[in-house]
Amino acid sequence: MENIKAALEGLDAAAAMRYLAEQFPGAVAFSTSFGQEDQVVADMIWRADLPIRVFTLDTGRLFQETYDLMDLTRARYKKPFEVYFPETASVEKLLLEKGPNSFYESVENRKECCHIRKVVPLNRALQGVKVWITGLRAEQSENRQGLEALEWDESRQLYKYNPLIHWTYDDMMEYIKVHKVPYNKLHDKGFISIGCAPCTRAVEPGEHPRAGRWWWELSKKECGLHG
Repeated sequence: MENIKAALEGLDAAAAMRYLAEQFPGAVAFSTSFGQEDQVVADMIWRADLPIRVFTLDTGRLFQETYDLMDLTRARYKKPFEVYFPETASVEKLLLEKGPNSFYESVENRKECCHIRKVVPLNRALQGVKVWITGLRAEQSENRQGLEALEWDESRQLYKYNPLIHWTYDDMMEYIKVHKVPYNKLHDKGFISIGCAPCTRAVEPGEHPRAGRWWWELSKKECGLHG
């Protein structure tokens, strides 16, 4: 791992992803939720025509605006991306036993829903992957401030590369402006971090960027994908 870190030193995000794709041919994948950070990373990958698999998770509860952006992104880049859904039987069992909105009732229920709709499909998408690329930024939450650009994911036994980890919000917005990157129109309505529709609200001025996710909870606001 130290050798790879050393090789990535001084490389910009696109060059670093190219290096990883060359070192692990056919085994590098980028997971996008179509947020602004992910759109920046996807633009870098597709603009340079990097041999990196791009996939997303469709939880079944996404905003219409997110689906609209999927279509817009497909039309803009003319590049394919894979879509992974939760297991039908698991969703049916959850709804039968607890109803469609059980995640509002407790943190445990919410994490159960996230596990079924996100974590299990993610683990399926990452089978055979040696480098998982994300759009995480340290500014997004306290839980992410200690992350490094390259990490070892012990639970999944793969490298995790976070090309934007040290980017500021202004860095990201400047890239979007310069390269005319398409983004979710909900961002213009105060939605900074966008997830499932029932679990995301707009953020008020002065609120933390992640305040709009699972706003009824006071605990650590992660869904299990990144810890």
